[in-house]
Amino acid sequence: MANHEVKSPIPGTFYRKPAPDQPPYKEVGDQVVKGDTLGLVEVMKTFHEVRADADGTLAAFPIEDAEPVMAGQTIAELD
Repeated sequence: MANHEVKSPIPGTFYRKPAPDQPPYKEVGDQVVKGDTLGLVEVMKTFHEVRADADGTLAAFPIEDAEPVMAGQTIAELD
């Protein structure tokens, strides 16, 4: 069980990468500092950064890249 969950602020499509040909912002096992970008949520061709709101180690992404996400849904788990 994660110590902290980072949730999507809006509904849309979650992306772990800044662009299809670039690496993910973070990988499971990476250290995360409050304010680090974990991914993007796209809605109507507008991209919104999702930032960590706590420090920790990235434990999991419970949703896949390019998967629909609802507002308040957990997109990353931190230990």
